[in-house]
Amino acid sequence: MIFSSCEDKQSSSKNNTETAVDTLKNKQPKVDSVRLSEEEKPQTESPEEEGVTSIDFPIEQEELIPTLTKYGEQNPETRIRIITSFGDIEVSLYRDTPLHRANFIMLTKDKYFNHTYFYRVSPNFVIQGGNSDNRATSRHRSKIGSYLIPSEFEAGYRHVRGAFSAAKYSEQNVSKASSPFEFFIVTKSDGAHHLDNDHTVFGRVTKGMDVADEISKVETGQSEWPIDNIEMDIEIIE
Repeated sequence: MIFSSCEDKQSSSKNNTETAVDTLKNKQPKVDSVRLSEEEKPQTESPEEEGVTSIDFPIEQEELIPTLTKYGEQNPETRIRIITSFGDIEVSLYRDTPLHRANFIMLTKDKYFNHTYFYRVSPNFVIQGGNSDNRATSRHRSKIGSYLIPSEFEAGYRHVRGAFSAAKYSEQNVSKASSPFEFFIVTKSDGAHHLDNDHTVFGRVTKGMDVADEISKVETGQSEWPIDNIEMDIEIIE
């Protein structure tokens, strides 16, 4: 399942697409149940931070594993904070999902997530973030690259409540590789285990599940996009 594809907002004045799988509503069969976006392309430069290994963007798929492996060795952080108007959510990223951890730390240091949204809310299931309907997000994605992250199911993590997992494309993705940009948090009290070994769990919420629960109660449109945008920034704790 993926919380799949697309930069989409409610069908108001924005032209978007969404896709879902299993418990999610199917609107356009392009991505798995945790929606992802596919719109991308102009280039922008992002600031470098002191002590951060530079990355040669855009990242090509064939260079992804060595690039993220090297980046992960030089950037060992595992704790991040998602900042919203509802409050903060703190997440611990797993070291034994090294490609997903390195990618998320890289995007956080590149400030990709700042001003993106929790753009999909499925009550008593998941909240999904890492995209927006702003053209700047699409440009930033283009700059970074259109790669997919190989699944890391061997770590054995399951979709319990509070699991921090990667969205993926549902079509032409037999390897169940992850989107580099979009993630979801499981809010269901007994977990979402039909997603196990379908999406890669690469972290867990350590503080702020009450915030995730409040976000899960917001009013949404037919596409499960909140009526009022839920903007986020993400920062590294350590």
